[in-house]
Parts: sequence; C-alpha cells; structure tokens
Amino acid sequence: MTRNLKTCLKSFLSEKDGSAAIEFVFIFPLFLFVFFSSIELGLITARQSMLERALDQTVRDIRLGTGEAPQHDEIRDSICERSLYTQDCANSVKLEMVQVDPYDWDTPPQAPDCVDTVEVVQPVRNFTNGQSNELMFLRACLKFEPIFPFWGLGGHWAKDDDDRISLFASSAFVQEPR
Repeated sequence: MTRNLKTCLKSFLSEKDGSAAIEFVFIFPLFLFVFFSSIELGLITARQSMLERALDQTVRDIRLGTGEAPQHDEIRDSICERSLYTQDCANSVKLEMVQVDPYDWDTPPQAPDCVDTVEVVQPVRNFTNGQSNELMFLRACLKFEPIFPFWGLGGHWAKDDDDRISLFASSAFVQEPR
C-alpha cells in the first residue's frame, strides 16, 4: 500500500499538465495590481499637474491685475475653470491664503486646509487679501475619489473618512502696488 502511494505521488509530481494555470494564478493578480496602479498614478499625476497649472495661471492673473483684490470665490472659480480633470470642483477645492512677512519668515502650516464633506459647514478659513507690496502665500487643496479605490495604488493611498485622496498646490506672490 505504501508503495502504491509512493508511485501515485511520484506520478502526480512528474505530470506537467496545468503548470501554466499555476503560473497564471500567481502572476495575474500581480499584473492587475501593476496595471491598475499605473492607471491610477497617471490620473493622479494629471490632476496634480492641472491643479498646479491652474493655480499658477490664476496667481499670474492676480499679480498682473493691479488694483484688484479678488475674493475667495473668484479665485476658486478661476482655478476650477482652468483645471480640466476636476469633477465638482467648487465643492472639492478649498483655498487658503495668508500674508507672510519676508523679513520675519513664519512658515505656513504644513497640513493644507482641505474640504471635509463629513462636516455640515465648511467655513473659509485663513483667507485674507493682502495690501500693496505684501507677500502672499496661496494654497489650493483638491479632494477626489480614486478610480480604483480598493485595487492598486488607490487602495494604498492615504484617504479621509469619505475615501477621498488629497492633492494640493501652493504658490507665493507679491501684491502689486495700486
């Protein structure tokens, strides 16, 4: 009986049938992980670059528009018009603008002020228009849901309570004299 078991086990181990299926079972999930991560990273990179581009163009308009001090909603709308990959931009972007003293540098807070949809009210905080010749620091924070929230990079990215990812861009400029 033990000889029969040894023969059957030896025969089973020497068979080559199904070896491709075993390789497929191990390799395919890894391939899917890399594939979904690549797509997610490409979309995140596109959103990040569009947010930075929109913020830079908006800051350029503020610098060149001497005598004007655009308000929060105007700046946010200008950023939203210029960023192409942002859905529901008005409710996904939050701005923070503070005056910074170039001679007594006080670093703005490291963590950006982002939209939190769990809260009922989202007041505008830390948004002050500067006076002539003042150095201003403007930061925009964008929150969005990943395409593949449980697979690939989307499953491993730091998310808030609503399973949304945060991206932010910042810029500094000097208010032109009036």
